[in-house]
Amino acid sequence: MNVEKARFNMVEQQIRPWEVLDQDVQDLLYAVRREEFVPPAYRALAFADVEIPLEEGSSAGAAMLAPKIEARALQALQVKKSDKVLEIGSGSGYMAALLALHAERVWSVEIVPELAAVARANLLRQNIARVSVEIGDAALGWPAHAPYDVIMVSGSLPLLPKAMLAQLKVGGRLFAIVGEAPVMTAQLHTRTGEDSYRSENLFETDAPPLVNAPHPDRFVF
Repeated sequence: MNVEKARFNMVEQQIRPWEVLDQDVQDLLYAVRREEFVPPAYRALAFADVEIPLEEGSSAGAAMLAPKIEARALQALQVKKSDKVLEIGSGSGYMAALLALHAERVWSVEIVPELAAVARANLLRQNIARVSVEIGDAALGWPAHAPYDVIMVSGSLPLLPKAMLAQLKVGGRLFAIVGEAPVMTAQLHTRTGEDSYRSENLFETDAPPLVNAPHPDRFVF
């Protein structure tokens, strides 16, 4: 595989047609070597328009989001050099790497210790600084370093917890894929005041659920 040609095709044939026209985002996709964050067994799919599995066995479920989803999230979040960022779901460390190149600091939280170790190793090998990978359950957010300028949820949520939104600074942005299969919506939430938020539906998609994500109450007869 011609890696650089495949990377170019990913940007030109997947990312641009999905209305990701922000040059800073496109530059990030060239700067961070996605193939170095993909499990060896799936390296040939590093630039394909698919989710890439990260786990095997009974706990399988985590996956890298498709490149166009990652790019749309980055474009929506508009990360700045002064931003403090929380990523929920480290996975392979790829999204943390993308965020870190534009942010002041990224805290990436992963509930699966084995995946956290992989993410740390990948980030170290690619000399990505300003990222701390922590192990824990961040399905309701991660108050340890709150408030945040940006929260990126790298997995889907049946509903968006209020506790997570409350960890944004005023002016902060949160990207999450909300809903249950087969209908989920990528959303951008912006905290506009101490008790006010603005929500925007970006596009419909599907993504693996975040471990321990809260579910809406079910009405039972």
